Amino acid sequence: MTEPVRLAELTTLRVGGAPARLVAPADEAGLIQAVLDAWSSDEPWLLLGGGSNTVAADTGFDGTVIHVCTRGVEVLGTDGATDADGASGRAVRIRVQAGEPWDELVALTVANGWAGIEALSGIPGTSGAAPVQNIGAYGQEIGTSLAAVDFLDHDSGEVQRLSNADLGLGYRTSVFKQGRRGVVLAIELALRDTTSQAAVLGSALSQPVSYPQLAQALGVQLGDRVPLTDLRRSVLGLRAGKGMVLDPADPDTFSAGSFFTNPIVTESFARTLPAEAPRWKQADVELPDRVIPLDEYAGVGPIPGAEVLRTVKLSAAWLIENAGIHRGFRLPGSGAAISSKHTLAITNTGTATADEIGQLARYVQQRVQADFGVILQPEPVFVGFSLFS
Repeated sequence: MTEPVRLAELTTLRVGGAPARLVAPADEAGLIQAVLDAWSSDEPWLLLGGGSNTVAADTGFDGTVIHVCTRGVEVLGTDGATDADGASGRAVRIRVQAGEPWDELVALTVANGWAGIEALSGIPGTSGAAPVQNIGAYGQEIGTSLAAVDFLDHDSGEVQRLSNADLGLGYRTSVFKQGRRGVVLAIELALRDTTSQAAVLGSALSQPVSYPQLAQALGVQLGDRVPLTDLRRSVLGLRAGKGMVLDPADPDTFSAGSFFTNPIVTESFARTLPAEAPRWKQADVELPDRVIPLDEYAGVGPIPGAEVLRTVKLSAAWLIENAGIHRGFRLPGSGAAISSKHTLAITNTGTATADEIGQLARYVQQRVQADFGVILQPEPVFVGFSLFS
């Protein structure tokens, strides 16, 4: 008798029991039908891509898991316009199936001389999951290049095209994380076709480098452009140095990537932290004189009579390290540990359970809150249990 597939086999943290039912449609039509079938049954359902942002309970999932395996990249066309010096290139639009592995997509775009997502190299997971949390790294976010998504809407049961403006994209968030239910079937990216640079400048160039650590690794200044292949190689090297590139031979990479988001706090609160705590100024937000969630006003214009709220982004890794939690730290007897390479990752050393991952995450939260008054927010999705239970 065939043993049921455990979620530990489908997630990068390698924890989680077997679901009641697992389906893996290989094409878009099959994916739509599988999702509609799950919805019509009124049973719990879970959409799973690369499993790189999922912490599943040891007891499994009492419902249907739909493993998205759809593949394919289609070139929709270019606008035909090229800058005089070939530095920016033409706009090229591509449609990518939701199950296409993200890093394989980035590798394809770099090989074809299409700039726009090269700094997102090495991020695990699938292309359909990328807009959900507006993935970003080293000065780029997918939101900058994302033109639209094809979306199977839960309420209507129909396929809708949502433009970038419809997605409510912000720092590690989107309308999908704010309650809009459904399934991303495909994404459409608008990139820069820089192949003409090979003749004009000798190589296809990246978008301007905008992250200090990456610029230092490349030996260039902020704002410089470099060969796409060089930038991808440097990003992969930086991520590997932090244990953020999956390696089957290295348990230190069995993680969900960055486990906590970098907190965004008011400028006045940030002044209460040690002067050496890293911080990056964010766009000012104008709020009326009442308590309203920040994301309700994301992207809107001036509000009459509003108070300007100045915010900064902090480094979650710095807060963790300076709360006394070092690389490689683990609770006694636990198989979960802080990465030996980067304090922002929680890893499965080989024997960890989901409960142990949760225990360590809560411990990190408590230490940072006690020392700095900041409650770190987890980035992964928790299936079958809550971090706060």
